[in-house]
Amino acid sequence: MRLLKRFVTSPACAGLLGLLVLAALFEVGVAEKVLSPLVFARPTQAIAAIRTLQADEGLAPAFLITLGETLASTVLALLVGIPGGALLYRRRALGEAYEGWLAALFAAPIVLLYPLFLVLFGRGYASVVLMGFIPAAIPIAITTREGLLAIPKTLLDVGRSFRLVPRDMFWKVMFPAAVPAVFTGIRLGVMYALVNIVAIEYLVDFGGLGRIVSDMYFRFEVPGTYASILFVVMVSVVFYWGFGWIERRLRPA
Repeated sequence: MRLLKRFVTSPACAGLLGLLVLAALFEVGVAEKVLSPLVFARPTQAIAAIRTLQADEGLAPAFLITLGETLASTVLALLVGIPGGALLYRRRALGEAYEGWLAALFAAPIVLLYPLFLVLFGRGYASVVLMGFIPAAIPIAITTREGLLAIPKTLLDVGRSFRLVPRDMFWKVMFPAAVPAVFTGIRLGVMYALVNIVAIEYLVDFGGLGRIVSDMYFRFEVPGTYASILFVVMVSVVFYWGFGWIERRLRPA
């Protein structure tokens, strides 16, 4: 009973209740023709379309493809972004010179480069992953630098008092202190990677969920379009909660 009461009063329950209310409003709005059925799908129809999409389009494999592409892009972004941000922190001149350029590149519509990537890497998974990697690596590098710059001088002095070597100083003192800022960049990077990956799949009709969204849209299958978009949202939720779990374990007590 206590666990039930805790759940009912939790933010998660409030969020779930808000989604249910929104779904009910859409259900009534489309059924009563307040919202055009040519544009919006009733939530019950979208859920019912999942079985058809699985049978005809391979929805579950497409979900795993988009999930895997996003994971690959994120791993590459972490391997480049965190060391890149650390380098910009250690070399102050580089950081001051290039942070503004990185921020401007992050704001640019990188997805428009997809014809160049198709020419260089072909119409395959490599192009999709690399198109997701670029917008993911930039915010990770920027927030890593900002997190390291924001470390209190007291923590650094404590590390020096224990005569830590530079590697131990980074991994035992500096990185844990910068974890909140780094994971802010990771969350931004994952979302932008997913947006670019689904956009490329949609544009070139290749890959996972973006391909299904494209097929459903051009066939005017409104419930199927919303059902496939729902699975795109599920990919985002998986990464959001996954990285939140990792952050809670890396964040210093």
